Amino acid sequence: MRKKGTILVVEDEQRIRRMLVDYLKINEYETLEAKDGEEALEVFYQNNHMIDLILLDVMLPKESGTTVLKEIRKQSTVPIIMLTAKGEEYDQIEYFKQGADDFLAKPFSLELLLGHVEAIAKRCFQNRKKRVEMGNIVIDMEQRKVVVKEESIELTPKEYDLLVYLIQNKGIVMERETILNAIWGFQYVGDIRTVDTHIKQLRAKLSSDSNYIKTVHGIGYRFEVEHDSLH
Repeated sequence: MRKKGTILVVEDEQRIRRMLVDYLKINEYETLEAKDGEEALEVFYQNNHMIDLILLDVMLPKESGTTVLKEIRKQSTVPIIMLTAKGEEYDQIEYFKQGADDFLAKPFSLELLLGHVEAIAKRCFQNRKKRVEMGNIVIDMEQRKVVVKEESIELTPKEYDLLVYLIQNKGIVMERETILNAIWGFQYVGDIRTVDTHIKQLRAKLSSDSNYIKTVHGIGYRFEVEHDSLH
């Protein structure tokens, strides 16, 4: 059975998190989990290409939900529903100002949660990119396959994630440190030279189309191509 989408559930209380995850799975959604703000960012950065929606608790250890919201909004428009004990109008306005798409005040029923999720799913999930065409590059997002000029190229998992990440942020200068955190995670012990090494490897495999990846000296990289299409 084809799943409806992938939802990241960020909730520090294990009982509530498990309840939400189980209910979403029963209703045909794939799920990812995080128990605190720091883990939420790491899970998001490592899986942003497949996450369709985030359920984000406001009160979290390590990094607050609002901090997580702000960080994700720096590079993604993925729908985010805030889960909060604060339901006052002032709080709602602040969440929307910071980029939230919706909110649910605790306690809420699972049926109400599903109603909010389904409403966003109808509006946003149908536009999920399953196939990406950028110039001579074609990516099958579901199969994680890359074709350049009608020939398949073999990429390592990190090279693939790096290419998809750059394409998803096409036209935007991405700093090396931002790329490092997004692809390798906050806990990675290497340095930004890892990014340069993988960019070099990726360019070699893209061959004559390597010029899509522009170097912005002293800052990072930008993906740029004149013609593209999303399906």
